[in-house]
Order: sequence, then C-alpha cells, then structure tokens
Amino acid sequence: MLTKTLLIFLILNLGLYSSCSQAGDTISSVEPVLKQATLADFENLSEDALRQYWRAAPEDKPGAAIHSLVESVDRQGRPSRVLRLRYALQPERTGADASSRNEEIDLIYQLNGMDASDYDHLAFWIKGDATEHFNKQIEVEFRRPHSTVAGLQEEGSFVVSGVDSEWQRMVVPLRQMTGIRDWTNLTALVFALHARDIRTPQGSYFIDDITLIKTGHPGPGADDPVVAPKKQAWNEAFGGELAARPHLKDRLVGWPKQALIDPDTLPTDEREFLRRLALDTWRGLDALSDREHALPLDRVHLGNGSVSVEGAQIGDYTSVTNIGFHLLAIVAAEELNLISRDEALARLRATVASLEQMETYRGFYYNYYNTTTLERTSNFISFVDSSWLTAGLMTARTAFPEMRERCTRLIEQSDYRFFYDADWKLMSHGYYVNLGKRATYHYGSLYSEARLGSLIAIGKGDAPEEHWFSMARTFPPENTWQSRQPLHRREKNERGFRWTGGYYEWRDYRYVPSWGGSLFEALMPTLLLDEKHYAPASLGRNGEIHTEIQRRYALEELGYPVWGMSPSSTPRSDRYAEYGVRLLGSLGYQEGVVTPHAATLALLTVPAAAIANIRQLTQRYSIYGDFGFYDAVDPKTGEVAYKYLCLNQAMTLIALADYLADHAIQKTFAADPIARRILPLIGFENFFD
Repeated sequence: MLTKTLLIFLILNLGLYSSCSQAGDTISSVEPVLKQATLADFENLSEDALRQYWRAAPEDKPGAAIHSLVESVDRQGRPSRVLRLRYALQPERTGADASSRNEEIDLIYQLNGMDASDYDHLAFWIKGDATEHFNKQIEVEFRRPHSTVAGLQEEGSFVVSGVDSEWQRMVVPLRQMTGIRDWTNLTALVFALHARDIRTPQGSYFIDDITLIKTGHPGPGADDPVVAPKKQAWNEAFGGELAARPHLKDRLVGWPKQALIDPDTLPTDEREFLRRLALDTWRGLDALSDREHALPLDRVHLGNGSVSVEGAQIGDYTSVTNIGFHLLAIVAAEELNLISRDEALARLRATVASLEQMETYRGFYYNYYNTTTLERTSNFISFVDSSWLTAGLMTARTAFPEMRERCTRLIEQSDYRFFYDADWKLMSHGYYVNLGKRATYHYGSLYSEARLGSLIAIGKGDAPEEHWFSMARTFPPENTWQSRQPLHRREKNERGFRWTGGYYEWRDYRYVPSWGGSLFEALMPTLLLDEKHYAPASLGRNGEIHTEIQRRYALEELGYPVWGMSPSSTPRSDRYAEYGVRLLGSLGYQEGVVTPHAATLALLTVPAAAIANIRQLTQRYSIYGDFGFYDAVDPKTGEVAYKYLCLNQAMTLIALADYLADHAIQKTFAADPIARRILPLIGFENFFD
C-alpha cells in the first residue's frame, strides 16, 4: 500500500483491530516539565462524579465486566484516594485461543472535546493489585471523532507493559500513539483490555494522577522524516532542487514526446487497441525509471498536460511495491512480446542488483528509497508493500530460471513472522524502526489488497493456515459506522477451520465488503492469483460482483458515462486520495474521480464491459498520452490528472497481459512453489451459502 498518502490512510483505518501485543517503552520520569494539565485526580472525587465522567464498556455483557470505584490506599508512604479498576472475563474468552478475538473491555473517561495539541506526553501512576492479580500490560488510548465518517473514532493507542505490584509512574509519548495526528477535539481517554492479550482472566489495578505534560522533547514519532544526505548533496551540486531538475530528467531512460494522442489514431480493432495500450504503457514504465539503478520512479507529474520538463514534477523516489510491480511489468512485457527475452533478463538483473545494494532491516526493505542515490527515505517497514515485492520476485524467478538463485535469496531473507501477531492471528500493518515497535493496527479485513501477502506468508511457512480464517469477512453489527449491516453473519466450520461469515446486500447482489469499496482492493491480488479459477464461490465471485456494482453505481446512481473508482490522483491538485463506492466497503471511500487502472483491472472480471469502458475513456476525455492513460479524470468536469504513477501503470500493463496472453502472469505466479502450497486453502469456502 502504497503511496505515502495511502499509507497514512492504511495506518489510520484499514485493519480496524487495535493491537495490544506489541508493547512500547514507557519511562518513569521526564525532565523538564514545562506545562501540565490534570485530567483526573481522585482525592476529592465523589462517587456521583465518578459515575458522571467514567463509564464501563460494555456496560452489561455476560462473561465480560469492568468496574471502577475510588478507594483510599497507601501510595508510597502517604494515604491517597485513587481509582481502582477491576475487570473480569471468563477464562475461555481470554488468551490466544479465545473465541471472541476482537472482544475488548474499556474504562472510558469523557474528555468533552479537549485540546491536547500543546502537550507531548501522557503521565499516570499505576500498580497492580497483588491480592487480586492483574495483567502485566494495559492499553491506554485517546479517541476523537473520525474526520470524515460519522460514528467512527480515530484512536491513538499505546500498550503500557511492565505493570507490577509496586507504584510506577508511566510517561507515554503522544507521538508514539499512532492513529491520531490531530490532537484537538479529544472525546475520551480509555484504559482498555483486549481478550486476546489477557493472561490473567480477572484482576485489579490502582490508577492515580492522570496528567498531560509538555516537556519540549516529544521524542521520535511515526511521521519523522529521514534525511538522505547523498541526495541533498546531489541537488546542491547543481545549485539546488529546482536547478537539478533537468539533470534528474537526464537520469531517466526516456521522456514523453507528446502530451496527448488523438484518439482517432488508436486502432479500431479490439485486440489491437488493447495491444497499443499495452505497448504505450510499457514504454512509459520503462522510460520513467532511473537509468543507472533500474528502479521505477513513483510518479511524474506533467503540470498542465505539457511535456516540458520546466513545469514537471519528477518524483525520484520509489516504494518496494513499485519495485515488485516493476519486476512484474518486465515479465508482462516479455509475455506480450514487447521486448525480447534477453532484454527482459537484462532489466531484471539490473533491478535485482540495486535491491542487493539497498539497506534492509531484518531482511525487509524500508518502504521508500531515493532512486538517484538508493538511500532509504522511510523509517517504516510495511507488511503489504513487502509482500508485493516478494510476489514480484516469485514471478520473476518462475518466469526466468536464470534469476532463480538471486530472487530466492531475497525472498528467503524476508521472514513474515516479523509481522505476524500470534495472539491476534493477524498481520500488523508494519514496523517503525525508529520507534522499535509495530504499527498500532492489523490488517483485519480479508477482502483487501493485503490478502495476497497473507497467502504468501502462509505459503512460505511464516504464518499458520488459520491466519486466513482469522480475517474478517464482515464486522459485527454493533459496529454502527459500517456502510451497511451484515446479513447471515454466523460461525462456519469446515476442514478443521472456524471462521465467521456473512455478507452485505445491494439490490439483488450479495458480496463480502472490502474496506473502502475500491476496485484496487477487490482486484489487485487477481493480477497474480486467478481467483475466478481457484476460488469460484468466494473470492472469484466476489470480484465479479464488486466490478458489476462499481459499473452500475457509477452509470445509474451517479450518472457517469464511465466507471472505475479507486485510490488515485485528483485532477487540478497534487493530492492523492481514496475513491470508491462506499456501499462496497465496510468503511467506504468517497465517490469521485475515475481512474483508468481500475477500468483496466476489470478486464479480469467483466472483460467485454471493461473494454467498452476503456474505449469510452479515450473518446470522451483528453486522457491518453504518449505513455498511455494519465492517472485519473473527473467525469463531471472532464478535468484530468496529468500524472503517470508507476504502480497504477504497472497494474494496467499486467491486467492487459493476463487478458491478451492467456492468463500469463497468473499462471506464472501459480507455478511458484510458495503459491502452489496455498491454492488448496482458498478453494472450498463459499461466501454466500
């Protein structure tokens, strides 16, 4: 996942399940304290006030309870009134084998829209009750309303570990509470216990003196920039970033010669039209890569549709997903006879040679690198991005045995147990190297672009098969922020696996939702995994339905002449945003622009309608350039985002190769030993029975 903006949305939203398994470091004191605000001091708090400001959730649920009261205790040699938090869960509902994986009990303190933006730490005193026992870790989190979705909360959380039977002052850096970036309008402070992480089914804590403090030293955070000194020096050698731009263009393999292609010059024959699109798209992918390091640039923005370098923005950075898809694009170009086998092999060797030089962490690549200098520009190790690189290496080694040894070495150095949370049986979004901790959230939804990564991890033996069935097909009905309520949500049991099913309905369609309702989430894995063939009653059928609803919703509900909404650029803006059909997603992205890569992905599910739609895009809008389609168009205004994005262009090419070359990329991927191990796992489930 995949661009910087999209990655932020993933961290905030996609998995939904909050992680308690990766405890961060807390410190007992900070100096100096420049400012302090007391959130809760229990010395003079009455029971009425306690009930007014503190509440338990859930309030009444059989087998799960959390209670609070104020007690007088001895705190470090002096009498004090403190909060006692008691909790209880039935033993069978706790631990790694709990049946209610996402069950959580909370003690919630109402903050009523508090502004904490001038503070950098949360501090409180805590000890476990040795007589009643306690869990050695507890999660603290702040909540605020989601910026766009009514009823959904943004949650910034941190797991406090090392709680013992003596009083300790815990000081938690707010910057490490990933999930919140705007610290205004806070609605609640929460002490949370998750069933999966509870090893002591019932117990008690004492808590006191909860404060926000400002030290002026907020510490490292998830968004910390990474300086690339070699790239800075390279720019300065030419007189600065603007002056270096022509020299940056000179590093590229090529550059577009004309901004727009007359649609009347495109072939009228259906297959020849698609082959022309494949050729132009490949020429762009090949051209907009670094000549020396054979790495694709993330994007090139041609300003107002001019090919002049003076008005262009050249993004000389790339993600590991981009690199994985660059490998796939080379294989696709050879399958389509756009380049010879020797040319493809030379390109693969050059890209893998750069990978062999780049900095890694525990065998994984950082999320972003500068293509000019190969310096990393990120602190984040992403699960989903790493898995797309692995997928590209798997396909390359299968298509080109000459690459097998080098690709295999890179595949085997990546052990996906690094991301796998055995307590939750889910994959973490990733790992912040500068924080020394996993991301707060998991990939909790099955029907997302991350599902292929989960299958790769299972196929490698880095995650158990039960992980596949721990991901949510639908979320519980009490999650009222959902775009629709799930139907027939019940437990299923087959072939030794247990999971919860269910589906949504719209008109006469039944479907398992994605997170945002975009074709990118629905169909991206299908570029490599022929879900229609291997999982016809589940993933394959679901992809067809998602495509058909996208088509009908755009044409019939929105009145668009074209369809295909997915994360993409925004016309007349530098913004990259998430677009989709909201009712197709659990959360649901906003409707808006149409992107050609989504239209082309539909070749994998409804080819006849997809081809007609692609042709409509060329005829109605000024969207076809020297290197194929630009990234997006607003159907209401006709405005075009004159950008080439590596990932979206590569998805277009691979979809074309699967359609024109008899499922070539899907067959190559399925022949890899890792893929062969997981194919039986996905075939027996029926989403709609």
